[in-house]
Amino acid sequence: MNFDELLFPHEKVREIQENLVLKIDEVVNKGRNLIAHAPTGLGKTAAALAPCLKYALKHDKVVFFLTSRHTQHKIAIDTLAEIKKKHKKDFVAVSIIGKRGLCLQPGVHKLYSSEFNEYCRAIREDKKCEFYENLKKKDKLSVSTKAALSELKLINQVTTEDSFEVGGRHKVCPYELSVLMAKNAKIIIGDYYYIFHPDISALFLKKIDKDLSDAVVVVDEAHNLPNRVKDLFTARLSSLMVKRGVSEAKKFKYDAIRHTLLQIGELLDELSDFKEEERYISKDLFVEKVNEISDYQELIADLSLAADAVREEQKQSYIGSIVVFLEAWLGGDEGFTRIISKQESARELIKVLSYRCLDPSLATKGVIEAAHSTIMMSGTLTPTSMYNELLGFDETEEETYKSPFPEENQLNIIIPKTSTKYELRSHKQFKDIAEILAKIVNKIPGNSAVFFPSYYLRDVVYKEFNDLCKKTVFIEHPNLSKSEKHELLDKFKSYKDSGAVLLGVISGSFGEGIDLPGDYLKGVVIVGLPLTKPDLESKALIDYYDKKFGKGWDYGYLFPAFNKALQSAGRCIRSENDKGVIIFLDERYTWSNYNRCFPHSWNIKTTMLYEKIIDEFFSRN
Repeated sequence: MNFDELLFPHEKVREIQENLVLKIDEVVNKGRNLIAHAPTGLGKTAAALAPCLKYALKHDKVVFFLTSRHTQHKIAIDTLAEIKKKHKKDFVAVSIIGKRGLCLQPGVHKLYSSEFNEYCRAIREDKKCEFYENLKKKDKLSVSTKAALSELKLINQVTTEDSFEVGGRHKVCPYELSVLMAKNAKIIIGDYYYIFHPDISALFLKKIDKDLSDAVVVVDEAHNLPNRVKDLFTARLSSLMVKRGVSEAKKFKYDAIRHTLLQIGELLDELSDFKEEERYISKDLFVEKVNEISDYQELIADLSLAADAVREEQKQSYIGSIVVFLEAWLGGDEGFTRIISKQESARELIKVLSYRCLDPSLATKGVIEAAHSTIMMSGTLTPTSMYNELLGFDETEEETYKSPFPEENQLNIIIPKTSTKYELRSHKQFKDIAEILAKIVNKIPGNSAVFFPSYYLRDVVYKEFNDLCKKTVFIEHPNLSKSEKHELLDKFKSYKDSGAVLLGVISGSFGEGIDLPGDYLKGVVIVGLPLTKPDLESKALIDYYDKKFGKGWDYGYLFPAFNKALQSAGRCIRSENDKGVIIFLDERYTWSNYNRCFPHSWNIKTTMLYEKIIDEFFSRN
């Protein structure tokens, strides 16, 4: 196969990457689907974009490259620029993020997505957004808009920064400019919800004059898709939201609404009057109780009017957020669960009523059936059969690719001692974990990262570990800002010669989505299994997947948790020249039920002679 025909951007194609490129070319030409487990370093972005773009240009299709990471937008745009340069192809590509990220109104970044969407709608309808108003004059594109589009067309591969900067100079909404560019684009790079949120997708596709039947949908980091889609369909009402809604009603002198919301707050107190942390609750019970306060539908209408009025005075409306929940609560039961829970905070006990989606296929199945071709790819898409069933594929090909990196550059070890299992936790267990960790990181020449199932476990082990570790220790704190995260990583990287240790959490800021290439990270240790004590949502998931697939424990609990551990383990080897050790510290990793979850291509040693093996590994050239 001549890879120039496939618009491959690089001079050389790697051996395993070649197989992925050819497979994607094959399935797209046949209008089929693909689930590809393709490890880090394979060059998935180029492997997918090149053959998909070739097909789109030849058959007048559009490619949606969907990713949850903004850094991946730039990689995709840069790859497309290389394709254009090498193959002299003329095409438009546009990177587009959510409206909030492309809004020129001051202060909107502080709003939650649902709050921003309501604010945006309100100021557009009231003609109070100058940037949206400047878009058209008498239903035709304005002079400013045409000038902005002319600039963007010269760029051709348009980033979100391009749209924001050009829109700002011409005082035209950058989001709407991106949409106008997308009308003629062959590649559109965006978040999952542009295709998988039914309402957003329908509106977006209509605005850009595209149809899913003419679309090739590529989902990057597809292991994130099930949870992201479930979150889109999940709604919550907390006592804190209600309290803020009451304050808002008082501020704007809506006395009747204030009184009603106080009663809703009392209702949450009444419904959560039990000893356990959480309980299932029926849709009808809450609706019935609300109807005793005020007619449910009339309440939604009254709160909606008040929320719109509030947004004329300020961007955010808590009353509006309550409306969103009340409407969502009326949704169906199949594939959902309803839970009322109590959560301790520093100041008060917060009651939360939630309507939680269990089944991502409620959104994904329709897209997969409608699209010309759908490609799911990730470095932790195992087992592929699980994603096939969870996402609602009727017919798809499944492929698992080996890592392109030399096997001898990665040492995988299971240390069959200690456990973070809930019943076995004790001071002695934490001390044993700390002693083993100290021996490991003191042996590894350079930087190491250690990931724990929770901040609590990290902190109790750290008390014992700190005195035993000979290296500088960095601690990841919850809810780090973007700048704090980069600052901590830069400081950590500066220790690459003398060596330091980063103590983080599997579900925290550094467990996924960061690259520490080359000499910056020589070892990763996964402490324990990130299995949580099953809560009611987990139990509902297990029951639902048991009923639907007969695999409730695996699909609803074990595999998602194990994949989180593998994601964190993947921070170590990021290029063909990297050399490092990945260690799993927990006796349960040797148990057959858990051991079967490791990728089949991994060569894993189970040993207590880890110090000797680490020495030998790093002493080899």
